[in-house]
Amino acid sequence: MRQPRERGYPVTVKATKTATGTDPFVHPALFYRGPDDYLAGTVPFILRGLASSEPVAVSVPGPNLELLRAALGPDAERVLLLDMTKEGRNPGRIIPGVLRAFADNHTTRRVRIIGEPIWAERSELEYPACAQHEALINHAFTGREVTILCPYDVTRLDARALSDAEATHPVLIDSTGERASTGYDPDRIITGYNTPLPEPLPIESAGYDIIDVVTGEAASLAQARAVAREQARRAGLTDDQVADVQLVVAELLANSVDHGGGRGRLSIWSEAGGLVCEVHDTGHLTDPLAGRRPASPEQRRGRGLLLVNHLADLVRVHTGPQGTTIRVCFTTKRH
Repeated sequence: MRQPRERGYPVTVKATKTATGTDPFVHPALFYRGPDDYLAGTVPFILRGLASSEPVAVSVPGPNLELLRAALGPDAERVLLLDMTKEGRNPGRIIPGVLRAFADNHTTRRVRIIGEPIWAERSELEYPACAQHEALINHAFTGREVTILCPYDVTRLDARALSDAEATHPVLIDSTGERASTGYDPDRIITGYNTPLPEPLPIESAGYDIIDVVTGEAASLAQARAVAREQARRAGLTDDQVADVQLVVAELLANSVDHGGGRGRLSIWSEAGGLVCEVHDTGHLTDPLAGRRPASPEQRRGRGLLLVNHLADLVRVHTGPQGTTIRVCFTTKRH
């Protein structure tokens, strides 16, 4: 295997200038071309962190993870290595379950993380949630002594993904050096992908069920759980997944009853490779980080969306003054 360039890319760990001063959080995008470029931009970043006694974590797709493991040699044992295709299958899980989980365990010094949430095999349905995730990182880590380096494969990703990366990262790095992004505007990405969700398959071909749950109607909630269980089994989900589907449906409907005008409408159907559960209500979800903040031990409420993100393979949200739709996908897993 080829070794990374001796010096690597100049990833500078320094405070980001903002309108109100400086922010210690650093969030660069690394644009790379092939394995040599990848190692040149990531290995020195990791080694500098280790040399400075900074905790380092890496969560990238499996092939790149193995590339880094081999290049780091014995130093790999000093780095938390995670497969992003598993840990971050649902982009809504990455901030609380990967990034914050690591950073919150190391609060006495700067933390370095490499996170690669966007790769070529991401589906069209997944991509908007990935782009929003990258934008939300900037809000989730404001004021934190954390550096998160996000690699982007310019040879395999399309122009949209690369353009969005310029909007979600204040600093851009490639083989020519490091520069400020002139297109940095993460809130544009958050709102720009807050669009109506794709229409489901025709009802007659998808085994479609619709159930309304209203405040105080325990029977309708029980019916919703029963239908969810039956649909999940019919879709070929494992027993554990069937239980997860029931729990997710219950949490989403309870959230609608409590915060969405006292009523939630559950739609549930099978699609190729899995099951889709969708809950619509008249509430407006105004906190873009809802469901992405780790819950404190003493927190008694507000865990519903966090739990949904933890259990599901994908969560998509469309919200506005006219109401909120949350669509949750479960992928059939091989037994």
